[in-house]
Amino acid sequence: MREKKKVDRSGYLFTNKMLVTLIIPLVVEQFLAVLVGMADSIMIASVGEAAVSGVSLVDQIMVLFITLFSALATGGAVVAGQYLGMKKEKDACKAATQLLWFITIFAIAVMVIIYAGKYLILHVIFGPIEADVRAHANTYLMIVAASIPFMALYNGGAAVFRAQGNSEISMRVSIFMNIINVGGNAILIYGLHRGTEGVAIPTLVSRAFAAIAMVGLLLKPKYQLHIERTWRYRPDGRMIRRILSIGVPNGLENSMFQIGKILVLGLVASFGTYAITANAVSSVIAMIEILPGMAIGLGMTTVIARCIGAGEKEQARYYTKKLMMITYVGIWIFNILTLIALPLILKAYNLSDITAAATTKIMIFHTVSCMTIWPLSFALPNTLRAAGDAQVTMWISIASMWICRIGCSFIFGKYLGWGVFGVWVAMVLDWCVRAILMLLRYGSGRWQNKRTI
Repeated sequence: MREKKKVDRSGYLFTNKMLVTLIIPLVVEQFLAVLVGMADSIMIASVGEAAVSGVSLVDQIMVLFITLFSALATGGAVVAGQYLGMKKEKDACKAATQLLWFITIFAIAVMVIIYAGKYLILHVIFGPIEADVRAHANTYLMIVAASIPFMALYNGGAAVFRAQGNSEISMRVSIFMNIINVGGNAILIYGLHRGTEGVAIPTLVSRAFAAIAMVGLLLKPKYQLHIERTWRYRPDGRMIRRILSIGVPNGLENSMFQIGKILVLGLVASFGTYAITANAVSSVIAMIEILPGMAIGLGMTTVIARCIGAGEKEQARYYTKKLMMITYVGIWIFNILTLIALPLILKAYNLSDITAAATTKIMIFHTVSCMTIWPLSFALPNTLRAAGDAQVTMWISIASMWICRIGCSFIFGKYLGWGVFGVWVAMVLDWCVRAILMLLRYGSGRWQNKRTI
């Protein structure tokens, strides 16, 4: 029996220490974001289930734009990362500057559209919700919408730091941002006895702080990737097109994903306030379970983009397999711990019996599905996007989302009478289809011949 030839990886782009340095801060940052989201929802629960429902409905809209800005930021990170792989630091810095200007202008336009379309959001998209739920949603929307440009700037800045392998900076900014958020919530809700605005105002203030801090750091030339010190924006059409070639497909993919969730919200709302609350609480807890995958997925984009830029296809395959294994280990650890802590988490929300029972059923199903299917559906595609194969992942995701997630939500939830649980079954069916198609695309090897620059 022949011995397997040992591969010398001493000259590879990323050592184990470099991967740990990149991934650990990302996990901490994502964990803080989810933890703060849970703290927000627990604090607002003291105002009542109608407040929880109203805030959760608006948060679905906000998540749509967060994912959209993250997608555009990913486009910039991929372009900058590939330039770094080619050892063209000047072009990489130019990509970073173009990204931050473009994403900020786009975010301001989005904010204006949200304020102009408030009635459509509250009365059409959210459907026939109860009056008190709509009142809480209106209050929260009017305040949090102002934070959209700050949110975009933070996402863009964090992506630029990740592209240079420095995720510690965004982690530190995130820590301060979340301290401001949680501390503000506690003061306004418990100290000053404010309602929904007690959650909204700290969100706005914390995001403004994060954006200003991120821009201030990126202006320092000591970092490998930094932005130009100027108030004049000179659009570079070629650079913007390169960023958008990744950002637009990724943005459409993520936006369609969130739009699907928003469209299904109307169906969930028709099952009653208990269903809205169970869906909202389950969504927060589910974020904890997928947290390692989200964090490692961000790191995967950085690693693979650098490999592709350097023309190292074998390294791209090696790091994909390695990071996928790490993703599965992290997912299993977080899911098992979350399931053990589930009774305590539900108790903290002070849910009614019917809401707690529905949430428990959803979470057990989600946990099993997450531990087996989620990484293939959502972590693996990061390799394809980082290589410039974003259009394929976009079409796979959009088709699967409309057919499985939306179509089957109505079949399972409404026509089969499974209620809010049926919506989550349809979601996992969407995961299964994505996983199969993403594996086939990765196995074909065609993504290795793509390149953004």
